[in-house]
Amino acid sequence: MANHFIKKAVKVVLIICNIVFSVSLILACYGSRLNNGNYWIFGLINLAVLYFLLFDLFFIIFWLFVKPWLSLISLISILICWSPIQNLFQFRFDVSFEHKKTRGVLRVMSWNVEHFDILEHKTHPEKKQEMFDLINEYDPDIACFQEMVASDSVSNAINYIPDFKKKIKMLDYHFSFNKTLDFDRKHHFGIVIFSKYPIINKVTFIPEPHCYNSIFQFIDIVRNNDTFRVFNLHLQSLKFSPENRDYLNEPSIKNEEDIKETKTIISKFKTGFFKHHWQSDNVKREIDNSPYPVIICGDFNDVPNSYAYNTIGEGLNNAFTIKGSAIGNTYDGISPTLRIDNIFLDEKFSVEQFIRIKKKLSDHFPIVSDFIFHKQ
Repeated sequence: MANHFIKKAVKVVLIICNIVFSVSLILACYGSRLNNGNYWIFGLINLAVLYFLLFDLFFIIFWLFVKPWLSLISLISILICWSPIQNLFQFRFDVSFEHKKTRGVLRVMSWNVEHFDILEHKTHPEKKQEMFDLINEYDPDIACFQEMVASDSVSNAINYIPDFKKKIKMLDYHFSFNKTLDFDRKHHFGIVIFSKYPIINKVTFIPEPHCYNSIFQFIDIVRNNDTFRVFNLHLQSLKFSPENRDYLNEPSIKNEEDIKETKTIISKFKTGFFKHHWQSDNVKREIDNSPYPVIICGDFNDVPNSYAYNTIGEGLNNAFTIKGSAIGNTYDGISPTLRIDNIFLDEKFSVEQFIRIKKKLSDHFPIVSDFIFHKQ
């Protein structure tokens, strides 16, 4: 009798756990779409979507051996979330990338360059050359860099953009920055777009109220007889300290200091999600106003299925989801699941290939995609 009661209690607990993880998966995949700036908690839940998915897969396997019909709990939730899951994970493996560009292809690179080695230019001068070599190896037609510390007006600056333009064989560039974030007397902290094609329009947006990394930019380029608008953006950083990162790698709540650290990190997430909300709304407004097909590159500082991801990517294709493979994480830190860098593009482009270049030259991995424009 006692054994029967224990078995029944365990079964009930497992079913409840299964339902909790299944509902959490649905909330993680779709909750951020309801975010109007107040429901920031959905952004936090969304960070764990992969783990909810893994628990649901575990329950499917478990129930198949115990009570097969109960596997429907997780199976239904996964089917409901199938489209958002594909934003997170692509069931392709060993995807090759052809370095040589084919005729008609437009190749775009997006990369958070982490100051382009300016902090290590004396101790590791070879690193900057390695970054140049990587860019030239893939030979992008458009290169969008975030967290670019450079100058386009001081010729003896360590990172002088006209020199960069020559080294990576580009025709023109657009460098955007906010002077309140100047790195030093010679260098600005901003974002830059390099182009092999003529730039006929350069625009920088500094939305108010200004906050860290809230600017974004776009250029209009002419390629043959076609005009495209290329956006480059870097949404609000969460501004984690080294201590925050260490704690996230090994979280615990053993003492008052751990509780304080947890509250600090949650507060930074909350602030970041609020900022991402209105920043992505500003970017989306300009995308909708574009008279030309658009290409969106940038460091979103947020994961797939977030409010920023869905808002900016609405009506556009994501290069990773079409030609990427596995998880495709682009940030080398905190978690192996963070794909926070994206290339979105107008549906008039067909994605030919995509690659995440897993070389440790920055805290982000560069992403590159080839696509072809179809007028009709």
